[in-house]
Amino acid sequence: MKNSIGIIGGGQMAEALIKGFLEKNIFLKENILVSEPIKERREYLAQSYQVQITSSNLEVVEKRELLLLAVKPQVMASVLEEIKSKIESKHHLIITIAAGLSISFYEKRLPEKTRLIRVMPNTCALVHRSISAIAKGTFATEDDLSLVEKIFLAIGEVVRVEERYMDGVTALSGSGPAYVALFLEALIDGGVKVGLPRDLSEKLALTTLEGTVALIKASKKNPYEIKAMVTSPGGTTISALEIFYREGFPGIVISAINQAFERSKKLSQNLNS
Repeated sequence: MKNSIGIIGGGQMAEALIKGFLEKNIFLKENILVSEPIKERREYLAQSYQVQITSSNLEVVEKRELLLLAVKPQVMASVLEEIKSKIESKHHLIITIAAGLSISFYEKRLPEKTRLIRVMPNTCALVHRSISAIAKGTFATEDDLSLVEKIFLAIGEVVRVEERYMDGVTALSGSGPAYVALFLEALIDGGVKVGLPRDLSEKLALTTLEGTVALIKASKKNPYEIKAMVTSPGGTTISALEIFYREGFPGIVISAINQAFERSKKLSQNLNS
C-alpha cells in the first residue's frame, strides 16, 4: 500500500477518513497532506490530528501520488482545471467521493489514461460505520481497486459495484441514514404517545434498532424471518403490523427510495452535462 496520501478538501467526510486512517494505522499523520481553503478549518485539522496542512491544491498534487478529491460536486470542475497540468497518469491514482459525478466527467477533464476510482460512502463514516461502494475507472487496475478497498475499510465496510449502480447506491445507502433517523424519531415519539418518558423511549428505540440489526447479521436470518419470530397469533405485534400494511408503509419506503434514485439520476445528468 502507498504510504502517503493527499486530500483535496478538508470537510466532514475528509475528517472521518483522516480519523479512520490514523486509528487503523493506514497512514501516519505526517504522511497525510490536506489542502483546505478556509484558514480556521486548516488550523482545526492540524491541531486535532497533527496532519500536514496547506491552502494549495497544487502542492498536494506535486507532493503526493495517491490523491483523494473530497470537494463539493459543484466546484469539482474548477478543481480539476486547476490541478490537471500536474497530474501524471503513470504516477497518480485519483479517488473521488463526490456524489453525482460520473467517471467520464473526470476522464474528460484529466490527462489521458488517468487512473480513477469513484467511491460513494455515507455519513456513518463519522463513526467508522459507513458502507462505501467503489467503482473502477477505465484505466484503473485491480491493484488500484484493492488499494482503495483497504483504505475505505478504515471507515466501515466496502462493496465493489459497477458504476451504473451508483445512483441506486446513493438512493439507498447514501441517503439511508436520514430514512433510518426518521423511522427512529417516529418510534421514539410513539413511545412518548403511549406514556413513556422521552429519555426512556429513546433508549428503548435505539437499543431495539441496534439489537435487531445485530440479530439479523448474527443469525443470518432475513428480515421476514425475524419479523415472524416476534409476531405471535393475535398478539400486539401483528396488531401493529396491520396498521403499517394498511397505511402502506412498505410501499412508502420503496417509493421514497425510487424517488431518491430518480433525483440522483437527474442531478447526475445536470452535473455531468
